[in-house]
Amino acid sequence: MELLECKNLCKEFDKTPILQDINLKIPRGKIIGLLGKNGAGKSTLIKLINDLLTPTSGEILINGEKPGVHSKEIIAYLPERTYLDKEMTIKQVIKYFEEFYNNFDAGKALKLLDDLDLDLNKKISKMSKGMQEKLQLVLVMSRNAELYILDEPLGGVDPATRDYILDTILSNFSEGASVIISTHLISDVERILDEIIFVDQGKIVLTSSADELRKNENASIDEVFRRYFKC
Repeated sequence: MELLECKNLCKEFDKTPILQDINLKIPRGKIIGLLGKNGAGKSTLIKLINDLLTPTSGEILINGEKPGVHSKEIIAYLPERTYLDKEMTIKQVIKYFEEFYNNFDAGKALKLLDDLDLDLNKKISKMSKGMQEKLQLVLVMSRNAELYILDEPLGGVDPATRDYILDTILSNFSEGASVIISTHLISDVERILDEIIFVDQGKIVLTSSADELRKNENASIDEVFRRYFKC
């Protein structure tokens, strides 16, 4: 059974097609790049998988079941925008996650945060944007999930923070789990990808093993992306 499957998935807003006939299978144990320009439909697809939107037609299956209470236990989701209460301290946020998610490993989160030398009594509002991004990622990656979905985790942060985020992803997802990373910053993320999916104008236009794509095109994924989308 596939970890995630989309069958003829479509989504419209006010009769305008946003996603069209998405057919997709996500296996276990892979890091997958969901790649496309801004507005291609990546975030809409992610919200459908996370049961935050309802498909216009087609279906999504997670471990063979439609999205719902069961899938929320399986999926650890990092949205594009900050979602934490900025008046909370780091310690309060960890306690909240520990109470809210049965699969949250507070010990793992504390170890990762200790590596960042963060004061647990510090309010989120007093942290830099880069540190807030790191905290959110630590919280998500400290869940023992089966599928991690990260929507633009590298947006708006400096190169050093991007490296930290990528290394944290690579080192901390559960064995046998998969990671979907939605981004348009291909050159930053491609070193950790096993599989790639190109999305354009609401359609999947290419799926491939990362290594096969580089070999067949004799180019980096970033170069292939720029050729395809004429960036």
